[in-house]
Amino acid sequence: MKTLEIRGSTGKTTLLVGEKLENLGAYLPPSETVIITDENVRRLYGDQFPEARVIEIGMGEGIKNLETVQNIFRKLVDHEIDRTAFIVGIGGGIVCDITGFVASTYLRGVRFGFAATTLLAQVDASAGGKNGVNFSGYKNMVGVFNQPAFVICDPEVLKTLSDRDRGCGLAEIVKHAAIADDRLFAYLEENVG
Repeated sequence: MKTLEIRGSTGKTTLLVGEKLENLGAYLPPSETVIITDENVRRLYGDQFPEARVIEIGMGEGIKNLETVQNIFRKLVDHEIDRTAFIVGIGGGIVCDITGFVASTYLRGVRFGFAATTLLAQVDASAGGKNGVNFSGYKNMVGVFNQPAFVICDPEVLKTLSDRDRGCGLAEIVKHAAIADDRLFAYLEENVG
């Protein structure tokens, strides 16, 4: 496993590259934990989740909205989740966006982290500190900047991705390399076919 730190305007994020999803519990504080995930990720990996309250949301861009956020807020209130809680998003970019937005706005901010389960989420959505939801037909219209405490990037979970999902993640890696890292771009040109 490799540990990297990213410093953003709202704090630092520890990237745990190569860490196993099943070890997520080791990174959680002793306070109550709430997991936000989607039905597909829960079906595939729910047996690896640490002991915690789970809030399951639907899938797809259509659920990345304030209605979903309100439904999660209601569940948090119903379960009397307070500011000492820790919220973890386990899923792809949509789950990470919703989780980061919910955690950043519920009770004016609750600590949170991610276990990113898509390549795109591992290289972009989970670590950038941007947490937004769609509104009135506009993508990411309502959002906040707030860094997660950590992001677990387990390569094992990438084995279940479709070719399209892998391609989206690789395209993001190429984009970052083309913009900011000549050595990585040269490596990708030589080694990724």
